[in-house]
This record gives sequence, structure tokens and C-alpha cells, in this order.
Amino acid sequence: MATTLTDMINEVSMNLSGYTLTQDRSTYLRTAVTTTTSSSASPTTLSLGSTDNVGKGIVEIDEELMWIDTYDRVGNTATVAPYGRGYLGTGPSANTGTTHDADTKVTISPTFPRFSIKRAINDTINALGSSIFAAATTTITSNAAVAAFRLPTLVTLDTTADSLKIRNILSVAYQSIGASKEWIPIRSWRFDANANTTAFTSGQTISIYDVVPSGRTIQIVYSKDPAVFTTNAQDFTTQTGLPDSCKDLTILGATYRLLTNLDPARAAMVSPQADEVDSKRPYGSSQSLTKNIYALYSQRLAEELKKQETKYPIRVHYSL
Repeated sequence: MATTLTDMINEVSMNLSGYTLTQDRSTYLRTAVTTTTSSSASPTTLSLGSTDNVGKGIVEIDEELMWIDTYDRVGNTATVAPYGRGYLGTGPSANTGTTHDADTKVTISPTFPRFSIKRAINDTINALGSSIFAAATTTITSNAAVAAFRLPTLVTLDTTADSLKIRNILSVAYQSIGASKEWIPIRSWRFDANANTTAFTSGQTISIYDVVPSGRTIQIVYSKDPAVFTTNAQDFTTQTGLPDSCKDLTILGATYRLLTNLDPARAAMVSPQADEVDSKRPYGSSQSLTKNIYALYSQRLAEELKKQETKYPIRVHYSL
């Protein structure tokens, strides 16, 4: 079953709601939001199903945060401040949001905004790249007159420079001549991750020193950095290149990153009453939970590392 970024955001959100025992209040849009800005002369006005729980502050629609400046309990409307669209960088640019359909959920003062959950998921994927690699294959055709072959530029939806680079070569083999169709390992090769870009446009080459008959297909298994999500509809395995078993590892990583932010939100005590309320859940209490989640994350990371080492063992080869 395919797992999209939207599925993962929902799962992280459910986990966090369970851990914090917090159920965010919500309502819905009665009419679509067709504007993307909210100026003082022409503010964005939200028509809501109910304003019982709405006040000055943040609301979330889809993944955009908005700052509500005023509200009308009778007309069930809320007016967005001039700086309120795309609040805290959740829109395409400063003070610019996106459009939203009627009947879309409106969350009031979300504990963990979906935009933050998405960012935590991508941060976790980037962090995993230092320990776990994404594996892929490519092929080239042998040529007796050529020793160095250009490796292709990686095609991903994440077009950062690092994501387009091969990290390392895991194995090299060529298809034998005849009916056996056996793939014979190549033992003598050299990977150049910083080849001359004038001669080799991708900047990466592999030199084959074994004797391989011309015209044979050479298969190269290589490692690369996992690619982060760029759209919510992307599939986890297809986009990141990580195995499906890393999905729960990514969710655990995003969860502990977000739980770390709970205590700072309660750090400023403004009154004796606030101190009394917080005495039941003292400052720092979430850290023990965060440590437990991080310990589980570390355990799953070690398991995935062991699985990857078994699947892609280190292969001895000669390099000139």
C-alpha cells in the first residue's frame, strides 16, 4: 500500500494528539477563500461554520496559518490581519497565502501545525541520510576502447545539488554472453565523484579495468542521499528511495522533534494561577517522553542499519 506525505502527516498528528492528550478545536469554511492576501483596505474575511472557539490568534486551513484580527459571533465570520496570510512562512511568500475550498477544516490554535509536521518529516529524512542511504541502479554499455564511463545525473524531484550526486558504488557486474544470462561481478573499477565536468557533464565517472566484451550491459548498484518530499501526493518509497520499513522510523523521528517544542511553550509563567495549573504537568515533564521516543527511534535506526548492511555487504574490489 502506497504511503504518501499526507498519510505520514496524518499519522504523526494522531501520535502527537495521543501523547499530549490535546484535541484541537475546529470548524469549517462555509465559503471558499479565493484571495491570497489580506490588506487593510481589502481584508480576507472567513465565513465559518461556527465562531464559538474563535478568537484573536492563529487558525490553520489546509497547511496555511492565518492570524485572526477580529471576529463576529453573530455573522460567524473572522477577519484576517494585514500580516495574517501565510503566517510564519506557511504561504508562498511573506504575507501571501493560498486559496482554500468550501467545507475545508479550520483548526483553531493548532498545537502542531501541519506545516511544522511536514518540515519535521523532511528534516528527519535529511538526518537519516547521514546513516542510511537510498539504493538505486543504472546501466552502461561496455566499450573496449573506453575505460572511463560517465555516470548519469540523478533525476529526482528534489533538485538540490547533493540530491543529484551518487554517494558511492555498491557493486558492479556485467551480463555474460550466452544463454545463462549470468551477471558476472566486476572486481577492478574506480569511482570518481569529482570528475572533470567539461569532459563528463555529470561530474561523476566509473572506470572499468576488468576485461569486459564490448556491447555488454554493465549494471551499477549505487547509493545516494534520500530525497525529501516536495508535494503531499508523493509516495514515500518512490520519492525518498528508502525502503518502506523506514516509514515508521521517519514518523518516530518527526514525533520526537516536535515533542521537544512542548516545554518552551510553557516556559513563560505570567501569573500565580498559571503556575498552579502547570504544577500538575511541570515544566520539563515532556522531556522524559521525548527521551523515550528518541530511544525507540535510535533502536529502529540501528535495526535498519543492520538490515541495510546485510542487503548491501561491503564488496572487495581493486582500484587503480
